[in-house]
Amino acid sequence: MGSFIIVVIIILFSAFGFFSFIVYLVHVLWLNGENRRLILRRQGIEGPLPALLLGNVPQMKRMLPSATPHSPNMLPSHHRLMSLFPYFTHWTKRYGRSFLFALGRSQFMYVADTYFVREINCFTSLDMGKPAYLQKDRGALLGKGLVTTNGPVWYYQRKTIAPHLFMDKVKDMTELIMESGGELVKSWQSIIEANGGIADIKVDEYVRSFTSYVISKVVFGDEWQKGMEIFPKFLALINAMSSPTILSGIPFYRYLPSKNNREIWRLEKEIHSTIMGIVKKHTESETARKDLLQVMIEGSKGNVEPSITADEFIVDNCKDICIPASEVTAVSAIWGLMLLASHPEWQTRIRAEVSQVCKGGVLNFDMLHKMKALKMVVLEVLRLYPATAFISRQALQNLKLGDVEIPKGVNIWLWMLELHTDAKVWGADSEKFNPERFANGISRACKSCQAYIPFGLGARVCPGQSLAMTELQVLFALIVSNFSLAIAPSYRHSPHYALLIEPEFGLNLLIRKI
Repeated sequence: MGSFIIVVIIILFSAFGFFSFIVYLVHVLWLNGENRRLILRRQGIEGPLPALLLGNVPQMKRMLPSATPHSPNMLPSHHRLMSLFPYFTHWTKRYGRSFLFALGRSQFMYVADTYFVREINCFTSLDMGKPAYLQKDRGALLGKGLVTTNGPVWYYQRKTIAPHLFMDKVKDMTELIMESGGELVKSWQSIIEANGGIADIKVDEYVRSFTSYVISKVVFGDEWQKGMEIFPKFLALINAMSSPTILSGIPFYRYLPSKNNREIWRLEKEIHSTIMGIVKKHTESETARKDLLQVMIEGSKGNVEPSITADEFIVDNCKDICIPASEVTAVSAIWGLMLLASHPEWQTRIRAEVSQVCKGGVLNFDMLHKMKALKMVVLEVLRLYPATAFISRQALQNLKLGDVEIPKGVNIWLWMLELHTDAKVWGADSEKFNPERFANGISRACKSCQAYIPFGLGARVCPGQSLAMTELQVLFALIVSNFSLAIAPSYRHSPHYALLIEPEFGLNLLIRKI
Protein backbone atom coordinates (compact mmCIF):
# COMPACT_ATOMS: atom_id res chain seq x y z
CA MET A 1 0.00 0.00 0.00
CA GLY A 2 2.83 2.35 0.94
CA SER A 3 4.61 1.65 -2.35
CA PHE A 4 1.42 2.36 -4.26
CA ILE A 5 1.00 5.73 -2.57
CA ILE A 6 4.63 6.62 -3.34
CA VAL A 7 4.12 5.69 -7.02
CA VAL A 8 0.94 7.80 -7.15
CA ILE A 9 2.75 10.76 -5.56
CA ILE A 10 5.62 10.42 -8.05
CA ILE A 11 3.16 10.30 -10.96
CA LEU A 12 1.29 13.33 -9.63
CA PHE A 13 4.52 15.28 -9.14
CA SER A 14 5.70 14.31 -12.64
CA ALA A 15 2.38 15.36 -14.13
CA PHE A 16 2.48 18.61 -12.19
CA GLY A 17 6.07 19.21 -13.31
CA PHE A 18 5.19 18.52 -16.93
CA PHE A 19 2.11 20.74 -16.70
CA SER A 20 4.20 23.53 -15.13
CA PHE A 21 6.77 23.17 -17.89
CA ILE A 22 4.04 23.47 -20.56
CA VAL A 23 2.59 26.53 -18.81
CA TYR A 24 6.08 28.07 -18.66
CA LEU A 25 6.66 27.43 -22.37
CA VAL A 26 3.28 28.90 -23.28
CA HIS A 27 4.02 31.92 -21.11
CA VAL A 28 7.53 32.46 -22.50
CA LEU A 29 6.87 31.53 -26.12
CA TRP A 30 3.43 33.01 -26.57
CA LEU A 31 1.84 35.07 -23.76
CA ASN A 32 4.81 37.42 -23.24
CA GLY A 33 4.87 38.27 -26.91
CA GLU A 34 1.08 38.49 -27.19
CA ASN A 35 0.89 40.88 -24.21
CA ARG A 36 3.43 43.17 -25.88
CA ARG A 37 1.63 42.97 -29.20
CA LEU A 38 -1.72 43.67 -27.53
CA ILE A 39 -0.41 46.86 -25.91
CA LEU A 40 0.83 48.11 -29.28
CA ARG A 41 -2.24 46.96 -31.23
CA ARG A 42 -4.46 48.95 -28.88
CA GLN A 43 -2.49 52.00 -29.99
CA GLY A 44 -3.14 51.29 -33.66
CA ILE A 45 0.09 49.44 -34.53
CA GLU A 46 -0.84 46.21 -36.30
CA GLY A 47 1.06 43.46 -38.05
CA PRO A 48 0.91 39.92 -39.48
CA LEU A 49 -0.19 37.14 -37.14
CA PRO A 50 2.87 35.15 -35.93
CA ALA A 51 3.14 31.37 -35.54
CA LEU A 52 3.61 29.98 -32.03
CA LEU A 53 7.31 29.03 -32.13
CA LEU A 54 8.78 30.62 -35.25
CA GLY A 55 6.92 33.92 -35.35
CA ASN A 56 6.69 35.32 -38.89
CA VAL A 57 9.86 33.57 -40.13
CA PRO A 58 7.94 30.99 -42.25
CA GLN A 59 5.97 33.78 -43.99
CA MET A 60 9.15 35.73 -44.65
CA LYS A 61 10.83 32.69 -46.19
CA ARG A 62 7.85 32.02 -48.45
CA MET A 63 8.00 35.57 -49.81
CA LEU A 64 11.72 35.50 -50.58
CA PRO A 65 11.43 33.90 -54.06
CA SER A 66 9.35 36.90 -55.16
CA ALA A 67 12.36 39.20 -54.72
CA THR A 68 13.55 40.93 -57.90
CA PRO A 69 16.30 38.93 -59.69
CA HIS A 70 19.65 40.58 -60.28
CA SER A 71 20.03 42.63 -63.42
CA PRO A 72 22.98 42.48 -65.81
CA ASN A 73 25.38 45.42 -65.98
CA MET A 74 23.59 48.73 -65.48
CA LEU A 75 20.30 49.36 -63.73
CA PRO A 76 17.35 51.56 -64.63
CA SER A 77 17.28 53.11 -61.15
CA HIS A 78 19.67 52.36 -58.38
CA HIS A 79 17.04 50.55 -56.36
CA ARG A 80 14.93 48.94 -55.26
CA LEU A 81 17.10 47.55 -52.49
CA MET A 82 13.83 46.93 -50.68
CA SER A 83 13.29 44.10 -53.17
CA LEU A 84 15.77 42.22 -50.99
CA PHE A 85 13.11 42.33 -48.28
CA PRO A 86 9.80 41.60 -50.07
CA TYR A 87 8.02 40.81 -46.81
CA PHE A 88 8.61 44.33 -45.49
CA THR A 89 7.40 45.85 -48.76
CA HIS A 90 4.26 43.69 -48.58
CA TRP A 91 3.56 44.47 -44.92
CA THR A 92 4.20 48.19 -45.38
CA LYS A 93 1.48 48.33 -48.04
CA ARG A 94 -0.90 46.51 -45.73
CA TYR A 95 -0.10 47.93 -42.28
CA GLY A 96 1.69 51.22 -42.93
CA ARG A 97 5.18 52.48 -42.08
CA SER A 98 5.08 51.16 -38.51
CA PHE A 99 3.98 47.59 -37.86
CA LEU A 100 4.68 44.54 -35.71
CA PHE A 101 6.27 41.22 -36.64
CA ALA A 102 8.01 38.41 -34.76
CA LEU A 103 11.19 36.43 -35.27
CA GLY A 104 10.76 33.36 -33.12
CA ARG A 105 9.51 34.65 -29.77
CA SER A 106 11.19 38.04 -30.19
CA GLN A 107 8.78 40.87 -30.95
CA PHE A 108 9.81 43.56 -33.43
CA MET A 109 8.40 46.92 -34.39
CA TYR A 110 9.29 47.95 -37.95
CA VAL A 111 9.73 51.72 -38.20
CA ALA A 112 10.04 53.81 -41.36
CA ASP A 113 8.14 56.75 -39.91
CA THR A 114 10.04 60.00 -39.28
CA TYR A 115 7.83 60.67 -36.23
CA PHE A 116 9.31 57.68 -34.38
CA VAL A 117 12.81 58.44 -35.69
CA ARG A 118 12.58 61.93 -34.21
CA GLU A 119 11.38 60.58 -30.87
CA ILE A 120 14.17 57.99 -30.71
CA ASN A 121 16.72 60.62 -31.75
CA CYS A 122 15.66 62.78 -28.80
CA PHE A 123 15.51 59.88 -26.33
CA THR A 124 18.30 60.28 -23.74
CA SER A 125 17.42 57.64 -21.14
CA LEU A 126 19.45 54.44 -20.87
CA ASP A 127 16.10 52.62 -20.89
CA MET A 128 16.54 52.19 -24.64
CA GLY A 129 19.54 50.24 -25.87
CA LYS A 130 20.68 47.49 -28.23
CA PRO A 131 18.69 44.23 -28.53
CA ALA A 132 19.74 41.28 -26.40
CA TYR A 133 19.81 39.00 -29.46
CA LEU A 134 22.93 40.80 -30.73
CA GLN A 135 25.13 39.27 -28.04
CA LYS A 136 23.47 35.88 -28.57
CA ASP A 137 23.26 35.74 -32.35
CA ARG A 138 26.29 37.90 -33.14
CA GLY A 139 28.38 37.13 -30.05
CA ALA A 140 31.31 35.67 -31.97
CA LEU A 141 31.40 38.75 -34.19
CA LEU A 142 30.58 41.64 -31.85
CA GLY A 143 30.94 40.29 -28.32
CA LYS A 144 30.27 42.70 -25.45
CA GLY A 145 31.77 45.85 -26.90
CA LEU A 146 30.36 49.25 -27.83
CA VAL A 147 27.91 47.86 -30.38
CA THR A 148 25.99 45.41 -28.19
CA THR A 149 26.17 46.48 -24.53
CA ASN A 150 23.70 48.67 -22.65
CA GLY A 151 23.43 50.79 -19.52
CA PRO A 152 26.49 51.68 -17.42
CA VAL A 153 28.71 49.13 -19.23
CA TRP A 154 28.00 50.76 -22.59
CA TYR A 155 28.33 54.27 -21.17
CA TYR A 156 31.78 53.49 -19.69
CA GLN A 157 33.01 51.98 -22.97
CA ARG A 158 31.66 54.89 -25.00
CA LYS A 159 33.24 57.46 -22.69
CA THR A 160 36.57 55.63 -22.81
CA ILE A 161 36.87 54.89 -26.54
CA ALA A 162 34.64 57.14 -28.65
CA PRO A 163 36.48 60.47 -28.05
CA HIS A 164 39.55 59.00 -29.76
CA LEU A 165 37.57 58.74 -33.02
CA PHE A 166 36.08 62.24 -33.00
CA MET A 167 36.88 64.92 -35.57
CA ASP A 168 39.87 66.46 -33.76
CA LYS A 169 41.57 63.05 -33.76
CA VAL A 170 40.58 62.23 -37.33
CA LYS A 171 42.22 65.45 -38.52
CA ASP A 172 45.55 63.99 -37.41
CA MET A 173 44.80 60.76 -39.30
CA THR A 174 44.43 62.43 -42.70
CA GLU A 175 48.07 61.88 -43.66
CA LEU A 176 47.69 58.18 -42.82
CA ILE A 177 44.53 57.97 -44.95
CA MET A 178 46.36 59.69 -47.82
CA GLU A 179 49.21 57.21 -47.48
CA SER A 180 46.84 54.27 -47.71
CA GLY A 181 45.02 55.80 -50.68
CA GLY A 182 48.35 56.45 -52.39
CA GLU A 183 49.22 52.76 -52.21
CA LEU A 184 45.93 51.87 -53.90
CA VAL A 185 46.61 54.41 -56.68
CA LYS A 186 50.10 52.96 -57.26
CA SER A 187 48.70 49.43 -57.47
CA TRP A 188 46.15 50.42 -60.08
CA GLN A 189 48.69 52.42 -62.09
CA SER A 190 50.93 49.35 -62.34
CA ILE A 191 48.06 47.15 -63.52
CA ILE A 192 46.90 49.74 -66.08
CA GLU A 193 50.40 50.25 -67.49
CA ALA A 194 50.81 46.49 -67.85
CA ASN A 195 47.54 46.35 -69.80
CA GLY A 196 48.23 49.09 -72.29
CA GLY A 197 46.55 52.06 -70.60
CA ILE A 198 43.20 50.57 -69.54
CA ALA A 199 42.33 47.63 -67.30
CA ASP A 200 39.31 45.70 -66.06
CA ILE A 201 39.92 45.66 -62.30
CA LYS A 202 37.84 44.04 -59.59
CA VAL A 203 38.19 46.78 -56.98
CA ASP A 204 36.81 45.10 -53.86
CA GLU A 205 40.01 43.77 -52.31
CA TYR A 206 41.94 46.96 -53.05
CA VAL A 207 39.30 49.02 -51.26
CA ARG A 208 39.28 46.63 -48.31
CA SER A 209 43.07 46.88 -48.07
CA PHE A 210 42.74 50.68 -48.02
CA THR A 211 40.28 50.75 -45.10
CA SER A 212 41.96 47.89 -43.19
CA TYR A 213 45.39 49.54 -43.34
CA VAL A 214 44.02 52.79 -41.91
CA ILE A 215 42.17 51.29 -38.95
CA SER A 216 44.95 48.76 -38.27
CA LYS A 217 47.40 51.67 -37.88
CA VAL A 218 44.94 53.61 -35.72
CA VAL A 219 44.15 50.68 -33.41
CA PHE A 220 47.36 48.65 -33.30
CA GLY A 221 50.03 51.30 -33.95
CA ASP A 222 53.48 49.75 -34.45
CA GLU A 223 51.90 46.29 -34.47
CA TRP A 224 49.70 47.19 -37.46
CA GLN A 225 51.18 44.42 -39.64
CA LYS A 226 50.18 41.79 -37.10
CA GLY A 227 46.80 43.51 -36.88
CA MET A 228 46.36 43.23 -40.64
CA GLU A 229 46.36 39.43 -40.28
CA ILE A 230 43.03 39.68 -38.45
CA PHE A 231 41.02 41.43 -41.16
CA PRO A 232 40.69 38.42 -43.53
CA LYS A 233 39.45 36.49 -40.50
CA PHE A 234 36.92 39.24 -39.78
CA LEU A 235 35.61 38.94 -43.34
CA ALA A 236 35.51 35.14 -43.12
CA LEU A 237 33.59 35.41 -39.83
CA ILE A 238 31.10 37.84 -41.38
CA ASN A 239 30.54 35.42 -44.27
CA ALA A 240 30.17 32.47 -41.90
CA MET A 241 27.55 34.37 -39.89
CA SER A 242 25.71 35.72 -42.92
CA SER A 243 22.59 33.74 -41.98
CA PRO A 244 21.75 34.92 -38.47
CA THR A 245 20.09 32.25 -36.34
CA ILE A 246 17.35 34.66 -35.30
CA LEU A 247 16.10 34.38 -38.90
CA SER A 248 16.79 30.68 -39.33
CA GLY A 249 13.74 29.53 -37.43
CA ILE A 250 15.78 26.89 -35.57
CA PRO A 251 15.91 27.63 -31.83
CA PHE A 252 19.36 27.26 -30.21
CA TYR A 253 20.95 26.48 -33.59
CA ARG A 254 24.05 28.47 -32.64
CA TYR A 255 24.91 25.84 -30.02
CA LEU A 256 24.91 22.90 -32.44
CA PRO A 257 28.35 21.66 -33.62
CA SER A 258 27.50 22.07 -37.31
CA LYS A 259 30.26 22.61 -39.86
CA ASN A 260 29.44 26.32 -40.08
CA ASN A 261 29.34 26.77 -36.31
CA ARG A 262 32.66 24.99 -35.88
CA GLU A 263 34.15 27.41 -38.43
CA ILE A 264 32.72 30.35 -36.48
CA TRP A 265 34.17 29.06 -33.22
CA ARG A 266 37.57 28.52 -34.84
CA LEU A 267 37.71 32.02 -36.29
CA GLU A 268 36.55 33.57 -33.02
CA LYS A 269 39.30 31.74 -31.14
CA GLU A 270 42.00 32.75 -33.65
CA ILE A 271 40.94 36.42 -33.61
CA HIS A 272 40.96 36.45 -29.82
CA SER A 273 44.39 34.83 -29.71
CA THR A 274 45.91 37.27 -32.24
CA ILE A 275 44.55 40.37 -30.47
CA MET A 276 45.68 39.18 -27.06
CA GLY A 277 49.11 38.42 -28.54
CA ILE A 278 49.38 42.05 -29.63
CA VAL A 279 48.15 43.15 -26.19
CA LYS A 280 50.93 41.13 -24.57
CA LYS A 281 53.54 42.95 -26.68
CA HIS A 282 51.99 46.27 -25.72
CA THR A 283 52.14 45.53 -22.01
CA GLU A 284 55.71 44.21 -22.22
CA SER A 285 56.99 47.18 -24.24
CA GLU A 286 58.66 50.07 -22.44
CA THR A 287 57.81 52.46 -25.29
CA ALA A 288 54.94 54.87 -24.67
CA ARG A 289 51.96 53.90 -26.83
CA LYS A 290 49.51 56.35 -28.39
CA ASP A 291 47.31 53.94 -30.34
CA LEU A 292 43.69 53.07 -29.65
CA LEU A 293 44.58 49.61 -28.35
CA GLN A 294 46.46 51.22 -25.49
CA VAL A 295 43.33 53.22 -24.65
CA MET A 296 41.38 49.95 -24.50
CA ILE A 297 44.03 48.27 -22.34
CA GLU A 298 43.94 51.13 -19.86
CA GLY A 299 40.15 51.25 -19.99
CA SER A 300 39.92 47.54 -19.18
CA LYS A 301 41.58 48.29 -15.83
CA GLY A 302 38.93 50.85 -14.90
CA ASN A 303 35.63 50.53 -13.12
CA VAL A 304 34.03 47.99 -15.45
CA GLU A 305 31.13 45.87 -14.22
CA PRO A 306 31.71 42.12 -13.63
CA SER A 307 29.52 41.33 -16.68
CA ILE A 308 32.53 42.02 -18.93
CA THR A 309 36.08 40.82 -18.24
CA ALA A 310 39.23 42.81 -19.04
CA ASP A 311 40.02 40.53 -22.00
CA GLU A 312 36.46 40.89 -23.34
CA PHE A 313 36.67 44.66 -22.98
CA ILE A 314 39.80 44.75 -25.15
CA VAL A 315 39.03 42.05 -27.72
CA ASP A 316 35.36 42.85 -28.23
CA ASN A 317 35.96 46.57 -28.61
CA CYS A 318 38.74 45.87 -31.10
CA LYS A 319 36.15 43.92 -33.10
CA ASP A 320 33.50 46.62 -32.73
CA ILE A 321 35.90 49.30 -33.98
CA CYS A 322 37.82 47.35 -36.63
CA ILE A 323 34.94 45.56 -38.35
CA PRO A 324 32.79 48.65 -39.07
CA ALA A 325 35.84 50.79 -39.87
CA SER A 326 37.22 48.26 -42.33
CA GLU A 327 34.30 46.32 -43.77
CA VAL A 328 31.34 48.73 -43.52
CA THR A 329 33.40 51.66 -44.85
CA ALA A 330 34.80 49.47 -47.63
CA VAL A 331 31.32 48.39 -48.77
CA SER A 332 30.19 52.03 -48.85
CA ALA A 333 33.30 52.94 -50.89
CA ILE A 334 32.65 50.11 -53.37
CA TRP A 335 29.08 51.28 -53.95
CA GLY A 336 30.37 54.84 -54.28
CA LEU A 337 32.82 53.83 -57.01
CA MET A 338 30.00 52.04 -58.84
CA LEU A 339 27.90 55.21 -58.75
CA LEU A 340 30.77 57.43 -59.88
CA ALA A 341 31.56 55.03 -62.73
CA SER A 342 27.89 55.20 -63.74
CA HIS A 343 27.91 59.02 -63.70
CA PRO A 344 31.04 60.35 -65.45
CA GLU A 345 29.74 63.94 -65.14
CA TRP A 346 30.33 63.74 -61.38
CA GLN A 347 33.82 62.37 -61.92
CA THR A 348 34.55 65.45 -64.04
CA ARG A 349 33.07 67.74 -61.42
CA ILE A 350 35.07 66.25 -58.53
CA ARG A 351 38.24 66.18 -60.63
CA ALA A 352 37.90 69.89 -61.37
CA GLU A 353 37.13 70.67 -57.72
CA VAL A 354 40.20 68.80 -56.46
CA SER A 355 42.38 70.57 -59.00
CA GLN A 356 40.98 73.98 -58.05
CA VAL A 357 41.32 73.49 -54.28
CA CYS A 358 44.67 71.65 -54.19
CA LYS A 359 46.33 73.75 -56.94
CA GLY A 360 48.86 70.99 -57.53
CA GLY A 361 49.58 70.54 -53.81
CA VAL A 362 48.97 67.54 -51.57
CA LEU A 363 45.43 67.02 -50.36
CA ASN A 364 44.97 67.71 -46.64
CA PHE A 365 42.16 67.84 -44.09
CA ASP A 366 41.44 71.55 -44.46
CA MET A 367 41.15 71.17 -48.24
CA LEU A 368 38.51 68.45 -47.87
CA HIS A 369 36.15 70.89 -46.17
CA LYS A 370 36.34 73.21 -49.18
CA MET A 371 35.23 70.47 -51.58
CA LYS A 372 31.47 70.82 -51.71
CA ALA A 373 30.78 68.51 -54.67
CA LEU A 374 32.90 65.75 -53.13
CA LYS A 375 30.95 65.83 -49.87
CA MET A 376 27.64 65.91 -51.77
CA VAL A 377 28.62 62.72 -53.59
CA VAL A 378 29.56 60.94 -50.35
CA LEU A 379 26.27 61.92 -48.70
CA GLU A 380 24.30 60.67 -51.71
CA VAL A 381 26.20 57.36 -51.78
CA LEU A 382 25.35 56.78 -48.12
CA ARG A 383 21.72 57.65 -48.80
CA LEU A 384 21.23 55.27 -51.72
CA TYR A 385 23.46 52.43 -50.55
CA PRO A 386 23.72 52.28 -46.74
CA ALA A 387 25.83 49.23 -45.92
CA THR A 388 23.43 48.29 -43.12
CA ALA A 389 19.71 47.97 -43.83
CA PHE A 390 18.42 49.01 -40.43
CA ILE A 391 19.25 50.41 -37.01
CA SER A 392 18.22 48.30 -34.03
CA ARG A 393 17.02 49.31 -30.58
CA GLN A 394 15.27 47.57 -27.70
CA ALA A 395 13.03 48.86 -24.93
CA LEU A 396 14.92 47.85 -21.79
CA GLN A 397 12.02 49.14 -19.67
CA ASN A 398 8.46 50.20 -20.41
CA LEU A 399 8.86 53.58 -22.10
CA LYS A 400 7.09 56.21 -24.20
CA LEU A 401 8.05 57.47 -27.63
CA GLY A 402 5.93 60.56 -28.06
CA ASP A 403 2.37 59.37 -27.40
CA VAL A 404 3.12 55.69 -27.96
CA GLU A 405 3.81 53.28 -25.08
CA ILE A 406 6.48 50.72 -25.92
CA PRO A 407 6.48 47.62 -23.66
CA LYS A 408 9.74 46.33 -22.20
CA GLY A 409 11.42 43.77 -24.45
CA VAL A 410 10.09 45.05 -27.79
CA ASN A 411 12.80 45.38 -30.45
CA ILE A 412 12.66 48.32 -32.83
CA TRP A 413 14.08 48.19 -36.36
CA LEU A 414 14.48 51.62 -37.94
CA TRP A 415 14.37 50.73 -41.63
CA MET A 416 17.01 52.92 -43.25
CA LEU A 417 16.35 51.76 -46.80
CA GLU A 418 12.76 52.94 -46.78
CA LEU A 419 13.53 56.19 -44.95
CA HIS A 420 16.34 57.07 -47.37
CA THR A 421 14.20 56.66 -50.49
CA ASP A 422 10.75 57.81 -49.41
CA ALA A 423 9.45 59.86 -52.36
CA LYS A 424 7.19 61.88 -50.03
CA VAL A 425 10.29 63.11 -48.20
CA TRP A 426 12.97 63.13 -50.91
CA GLY A 427 10.91 63.94 -54.00
CA ALA A 428 10.08 62.15 -57.23
CA ASP A 429 13.76 61.39 -57.95
CA SER A 430 14.26 59.69 -54.57
CA GLU A 431 15.67 56.52 -56.16
CA LYS A 432 18.06 58.34 -58.48
CA PHE A 433 21.65 59.37 -57.91
CA ASN A 434 21.46 63.14 -57.50
CA PRO A 435 24.15 64.56 -55.18
CA GLU A 436 22.89 68.05 -56.02
CA ARG A 437 20.09 67.52 -53.51
CA PHE A 438 22.69 68.04 -50.76
CA ALA A 439 23.91 71.38 -52.18
CA ASN A 440 22.54 73.21 -49.13
CA GLY A 441 23.24 70.51 -46.56
CA ILE A 442 21.25 67.61 -45.14
CA SER A 443 18.54 69.79 -43.58
CA ARG A 444 17.60 71.22 -47.01
CA ALA A 445 17.99 67.96 -48.93
CA CYS A 446 14.60 66.61 -47.91
CA LYS A 447 11.45 67.51 -46.00
CA SER A 448 12.69 65.87 -42.80
CA CYS A 449 16.31 65.40 -41.77
CA GLN A 450 15.06 62.48 -39.65
CA ALA A 451 14.86 60.53 -42.92
CA TYR A 452 18.67 60.52 -43.26
CA ILE A 453 20.42 58.32 -40.69
CA PRO A 454 23.38 56.51 -42.33
CA PHE A 455 25.41 56.60 -39.09
CA GLY A 456 22.58 55.89 -36.69
CA LEU A 457 20.99 58.38 -34.36
CA GLY A 458 20.72 59.62 -30.81
CA ALA A 459 23.25 58.87 -28.11
CA ARG A 460 24.38 55.74 -29.94
CA VAL A 461 25.29 57.42 -33.20
CA CYS A 462 28.37 55.78 -34.76
CA PRO A 463 31.50 57.21 -33.07
CA GLY A 464 33.54 56.53 -36.22
CA GLN A 465 31.42 58.60 -38.62
CA SER A 466 34.05 61.36 -38.97
CA LEU A 467 36.71 58.79 -39.85
CA ALA A 468 34.43 57.05 -42.36
CA MET A 469 33.43 60.32 -44.07
CA THR A 470 37.07 61.43 -44.30
CA GLU A 471 38.18 58.08 -45.74
CA LEU A 472 35.45 58.13 -48.39
CA GLN A 473 36.22 61.71 -49.39
CA VAL A 474 39.97 61.08 -49.62
CA LEU A 475 39.53 57.83 -51.56
CA PHE A 476 37.11 59.29 -54.12
CA ALA A 477 39.26 62.42 -54.56
CA LEU A 478 42.45 60.41 -55.13
CA ILE A 479 40.89 57.89 -57.51
CA VAL A 480 38.99 60.40 -59.64
CA SER A 481 42.04 62.69 -59.81
CA ASN A 482 44.15 59.88 -61.23
CA PHE A 483 41.73 57.72 -63.17
CA SER A 484 38.66 57.68 -65.37
CA LEU A 485 36.11 55.05 -64.30
CA ALA A 486 33.50 53.13 -66.28
CA ILE A 487 31.38 50.08 -65.50
CA ALA A 488 33.00 46.92 -66.91
CA PRO A 489 30.87 44.66 -69.15
CA SER A 490 31.49 41.83 -66.68
CA TYR A 491 29.78 43.69 -63.81
CA ARG A 492 26.44 42.24 -62.69
CA HIS A 493 24.36 44.56 -60.57
CA SER A 494 23.09 42.31 -57.80
CA PRO A 495 22.85 43.89 -54.35
CA HIS A 496 23.02 41.08 -51.83
CA TYR A 497 22.10 41.10 -48.14
CA ALA A 498 23.84 38.94 -45.57
CA LEU A 499 24.99 41.05 -42.63
CA LEU A 500 25.71 43.97 -44.97
CA ILE A 501 24.26 45.06 -48.31
CA GLU A 502 27.05 44.55 -50.81
CA PRO A 503 27.59 43.61 -54.48
CA GLU A 504 27.01 39.86 -54.67
CA PHE A 505 29.61 39.37 -57.41
CA GLY A 506 31.92 42.27 -56.54
CA LEU A 507 32.57 45.39 -58.60
CA ASN A 508 34.50 45.31 -61.87
CA LEU A 509 35.46 48.66 -63.36
CA LEU A 510 37.20 49.68 -66.57
CA ILE A 511 39.88 52.04 -65.27
CA ARG A 512 41.94 54.34 -67.44
CA LYS A 513 44.80 56.53 -66.22
CA ILE A 514 44.27 60.23 -66.86
